[in-house]
Amino acid sequence: MAKRDYYEVLGVEKDVDAADLKKAYRRVAMKYHPDRNPDDPSAEEKFKEANEAYEVLSDENKRAAYDRFGHAGVDGQGGMGGGTGGAGFGSFSDIFGDVFGDIFGGGRGGRGGPSRGSDLRYNLELSLEEAVKGTSVQIKVPTLVSCKTCDGSGAKPGSKPVTCTTCGGHGQVRMQQGFFSVQQTCPSCRGRGTIIADPCKSCHGQGRLEETKTLQVKVPAGVDTGDRIRLSGEGEAGADGGPSGDLYVQVNVRKHPIFQRDGADLYCEVPIDFVDAALGGELEVPTLDGRVKLKVPPETQTGKLFKLRGKGVTPVRGGGVGDLLCRVVVETPVNLTARQKELLKEFQATMKGGKFSPKKDSWFDGVKKFFNE
Repeated sequence: MAKRDYYEVLGVEKDVDAADLKKAYRRVAMKYHPDRNPDDPSAEEKFKEANEAYEVLSDENKRAAYDRFGHAGVDGQGGMGGGTGGAGFGSFSDIFGDVFGDIFGGGRGGRGGPSRGSDLRYNLELSLEEAVKGTSVQIKVPTLVSCKTCDGSGAKPGSKPVTCTTCGGHGQVRMQQGFFSVQQTCPSCRGRGTIIADPCKSCHGQGRLEETKTLQVKVPAGVDTGDRIRLSGEGEAGADGGPSGDLYVQVNVRKHPIFQRDGADLYCEVPIDFVDAALGGELEVPTLDGRVKLKVPPETQTGKLFKLRGKGVTPVRGGGVGDLLCRVVVETPVNLTARQKELLKEFQATMKGGKFSPKKDSWFDGVKKFFNE
């Protein structure tokens, strides 16, 4: 009887990576393991078939030979999964423990003891000026801190935790359920491995207390929305004397009324009247450091960009200082008096027949050409 394709046996595609290949093997192996199917002779054959397939495909050299030559390329190399312990699994309980170990208290080899505290996150809002120039801010963070009365042990001063007699200090107990065994958290010590006979009155045996910490955070110049500042050891205190986690300060820069930031550059719109746009002039433009003079040449159009070099941002990760890009917007006058409207009409009459609006003329020429084609 011809052998089935190894990828088909495990139900995976040929481009499967190592992690997904292992997951697929576990799934098939659990389904057909002889311990789980004692009355089905075909299950054992399928289990052996899965072992053989995984042994070949999990080895880079064997897999390459199989992909090129098929079963002929690995004859004499694969097929070593004849026993029920092929591909590194000795029994169904081993497979089950690998997949579900975390659910039942950390899997094989798990035990109680000190554990690292959780990391914390704090959202910090800054103005654009604070983000660009840097600042120092005070924040208040609710967290868990180590109990000072018992030094985090959870036991009353003068006493100490004793080894749990149920699990022998391992924090895990193994329970036999039918044809497989399950390792789970010790019900007596809840995975700690120790029992506190005389708990601390301050923390009630927990070793940690809720507290709001006040911290001073130094914000470096040049940070932007999405940047994180890591404060090592300022997260939650670890359980049973374990190390503290870290605090991550997440930066968010508020919208600015004048400037928009893009990396190291700043953008702003500068409104000018049509007289300055036509005749030219000089404007005062704000920057984060003060003000600068901006010369507007005659016949300036809306959308014209003026670059003020070195008036942008110095990035927090280094690099050159950005620029300030000013986009001119020609503003149409409003609330005109009757006399001003008359003057504009007189001015408009002088514009007929001349090439004073090249963009307008070229646009209408294009429209005429479009309709005449």
